[in-house]
Amino acid sequence: MRILIVEDDLEASDAMARGLADAGHDCDRAADGEAGLDAARKGGFDVMIVDRMMPRLDGISLVETLRREGDQTPVLFLSALGEVNDRVTGLKAGGDDYLVKPYAFLELIARVEALARRRETGSVQTVLKVGDLEMDLIGRTVHRQGQEIDLQPREFQLLEFMMRHAGQSVTRTMLLEKVWEYHFDPQTNVIDVHISRLRSKIDKGFERAMLQTVRGAGYRLEG
Repeated sequence: MRILIVEDDLEASDAMARGLADAGHDCDRAADGEAGLDAARKGGFDVMIVDRMMPRLDGISLVETLRREGDQTPVLFLSALGEVNDRVTGLKAGGDDYLVKPYAFLELIARVEALARRRETGSVQTVLKVGDLEMDLIGRTVHRQGQEIDLQPREFQLLEFMMRHAGQSVTRTMLLEKVWEYHFDPQTNVIDVHISRLRSKIDKGFERAMLQTVRGAGYRLEG
């Protein structure tokens, strides 16, 4: 996959490009908005990663210009601006996804690869639904039977992973690697604690429990 990184922080851009290259992707880079616009106009990119706040031309203006010109290359916005209104602004400008800094690099790769897959199928998924549980990936909100559920950031990440693997047994190792980015078992009860908190929020007060413990295997979210 060929990716355009438009980021004025050269250290961050270097690290991002190295990580994406290690994951098997080719990266071109631009250090400001105008350079990013010039590169994008040449075409050939599967996904663009665009910082919002840049010199010469900000990320919002860059993407708005490309959309007016008919360029529909998927765009992932990166920004330290993480309020709901900030994310909505990015999406209304033509962004397809929005990731708040600081971010986990594994999540960046997963989102970029997901955008590329969605482009192939012609749709961008911004809402996850499992049974009567609904997650808005952009607004970062969760509802069950219309009732809003307040989650902490790690709980949100944990539930998103479980929803993407609904009906499947998810092991402790999978959660450690994909949600906590541990590639070893720290021998703590961090997963048990978060699963317990998440279960109390999405299941308590509802007739049917969705978050199941699979003896000897891990956990499963049932729709």
